[in-house]
Amino acid sequence: MNEQEKIVSDNKDLVLKTEHLCIQFGGLRAVDDVNLEIREGELYGLIGPNGAGKTTVFNLLTGVYKPTSGKILLNGQDITGKAPAEINRLGIARTFQNIRLFNNLTVIENVMVGLSNQIPCNMLQSIFRLPRHKASEKEYYERALELLKVFQLDEYKDYLAANLPYGKQRKLEIARAMATNPTLLLLDEPAAGMNPNETQELMDDITFVRREFGMTILLIEHDMRLVGGICENLTVLNFGTELAKGDTATVLSNPTVVKAYLGD
Repeated sequence: MNEQEKIVSDNKDLVLKTEHLCIQFGGLRAVDDVNLEIREGELYGLIGPNGAGKTTVFNLLTGVYKPTSGKILLNGQDITGKAPAEINRLGIARTFQNIRLFNNLTVIENVMVGLSNQIPCNMLQSIFRLPRHKASEKEYYERALELLKVFQLDEYKDYLAANLPYGKQRKLEIARAMATNPTLLLLDEPAAGMNPNETQELMDDITFVRREFGMTILLIEHDMRLVGGICENLTVLNFGTELAKGDTATVLSNPTVVKAYLGD
């Protein structure tokens, strides 16, 4: 195998790659030279103290922000600077640090919103509720119900999202993201506000989604028990730059990482 063939072989299962990713707000570099490589089926953690730039990276990956410099490659395709809706169609879905559900819609309607980018009928068919629209609506209702079963939410399908307990709202947001049929799922502090039992249940759900759907997952989290329990590799950010990266056990025992979290 020559050098060029080796490069192609090494990169063929890369789902996400960022190259020297940077964003600057005025004189502040919020993200500076971040280089991620996440492979197919991997559960990867992005950690760091508050204000380290983690959610800013998510906003760059999903098109909320456009990078000042650098590249974002999804399955080998350059998606740098594309609009959020286009990036979602290409295969990135996310949840948010602060839950963003449609509170006045039912649980199943929230998941059906996630499926809406896959509905084959056009606007006129939807407005006049023509047979093709009705058939599509029935199909997506059934698909939404199947996703709810994965997260043990099917018995709540007719509840308003606002009336779900907090932990189940978190799971519903993941189910809605999964409904967009992503190849890469971004989870922004999914365990925030959860008690230990809810966190353990969430860990089981994330592991199940990764295994059963072959999902590649990038996770931001402050709960080190969750991170250490499910992530294989980590990148640690501090003040927008990479502080450490590698396998989870090695990174979490790195004195520089411990100092960044706990101080001297």
